[in-house]
Amino acid sequence: MTFLPLVRWAGLAGLLWLTGCTIPQTAPPQTAASAGKASGQDIAPRQSPDPASPATAANPPNTAHTAHTPDIPDEPLQPITAVQASSGEVASLSAPADLWDRIRRGFAMPDLQHALVQEREQWYAARPDYMQRMTERSSKYLFHIVEEIERRGMPTELALLPYIESAFNPQAISSAKAAGMWQFMPATGNYFDLKQNAFRDDRRDVLASTRAALDYLQKLYTMFGDWHLALAAYNWGEGRVARAIARNQKQGLGTGYTDLSMPAETRLYVPKLQAVKNIVAHPEAFDTELPLIENHPYFQTVDIPHDIDVALVATLAGVREADFRALNPSLHRPVILAAGTPQILLPWDNAKLFQHNLQAHRAGQYASWTVWTVPATMSVAEAAQRTGMSESELRSLNQIPPRMRIKAGSALMVPRSGASQDVSSHLADNGQLGLTPEPVTRRTTVRAGKGDTVASIARRYKLAAASVARWNGVRAHAAFKTGQSVVVYLPVRQARGKRQATSARRPRVSTANAR
Repeated sequence: MTFLPLVRWAGLAGLLWLTGCTIPQTAPPQTAASAGKASGQDIAPRQSPDPASPATAANPPNTAHTAHTPDIPDEPLQPITAVQASSGEVASLSAPADLWDRIRRGFAMPDLQHALVQEREQWYAARPDYMQRMTERSSKYLFHIVEEIERRGMPTELALLPYIESAFNPQAISSAKAAGMWQFMPATGNYFDLKQNAFRDDRRDVLASTRAALDYLQKLYTMFGDWHLALAAYNWGEGRVARAIARNQKQGLGTGYTDLSMPAETRLYVPKLQAVKNIVAHPEAFDTELPLIENHPYFQTVDIPHDIDVALVATLAGVREADFRALNPSLHRPVILAAGTPQILLPWDNAKLFQHNLQAHRAGQYASWTVWTVPATMSVAEAAQRTGMSESELRSLNQIPPRMRIKAGSALMVPRSGASQDVSSHLADNGQLGLTPEPVTRRTTVRAGKGDTVASIARRYKLAAASVARWNGVRAHAAFKTGQSVVVYLPVRQARGKRQATSARRPRVSTANAR
């Protein structure tokens, strides 16, 4: 008779005990993101204590207590509110359906309420083809960006920022020379260790530019303590935002994003991001359908042990070269220099295939190209002759515009012989192409002296022997007859001096005789 009530009481007590374990008595600890916002400090990933540190060794954590002692509240249990459920204090038990759902769950910035937001929403909603291209392009990169943002405890709205900066085009370049999907200026890129040399531009690199952009945004948030101001500084410059805040403070005005006097581009910057955020949050409200982006990595990093041709990588991986370059957009040249780019990105399903095929390719040649450091300033024609290339091929491969000479110390991509070693890390990271305008020249005729050759004429006037031979329609080792007219193209000043010297040697003719 008494057995059933006892069972019921025991079950109720057990249920209360389990419930007490799940809801702590005190307020939940701050997440990395909320802690960063409250303190204005850099938001960094949580780190486990170092077991080798003196503090840990002296005071080891009581794992038995923390693992098994329940935290039972003294007060009656309260239902979870909608605010708590949406603030991140309560974790969802269901996995995100796709990457868009995962991004929505991480929204943490305050919404910007402004007429410009509605205007931008209408602009995007009226261009479904543009939105479709932009979001499809982002599918290659978005998972990695979200992973990095969550690892740092930052708001996932920041994953949408490349939509505003570049429409997620890693090859984008602005009129101000900002490059990549995060649009880094050259100087800012250098500050965040984004290499920009003759072989690659890390401002376009997916991993490097994302790391640098999030570092910069964390730095700006630490400076201003407000994400909208941090975004304004990312677009306009931290110094300009700081001066705008100082001006408003001096005049007793507000210092929020909407209070500051800004250029039109910066004034629209956060409203654009807010509009995209609203569309991602509620695409049905804007009659928009977001393409499916699975909550799974699109690419995988693969080590490169040797310098290797881009075309060979694409072949071994079973991908189109255009698709490979879309994942590795920082590469300038047809070869990957392993000392500067030790890893590449490949589609997830192709990475294993590449590694297998690379092992089987050991007996073959990896790279068709290497780097030559130019010993002295010279014309493109002379450099082509020294490297056994045609002038047009050398120009095309190294992107040398017309009417330019190559400066001493420049790093040129040239054909590689079988015995060549891989390019050094110093050259792979620092090689630059220096150019200087060709001097303005004038066609001049000089007289060959006794024993003059193409080479001696070239040395005398500091010209390329190949050029002298071409101008005169002779071979590079040809000799000239004494007194023979030789065509050369000399800088204007040098040509003028040559004519004056020739005139001075001629006998003067009187006016009378001239008649």
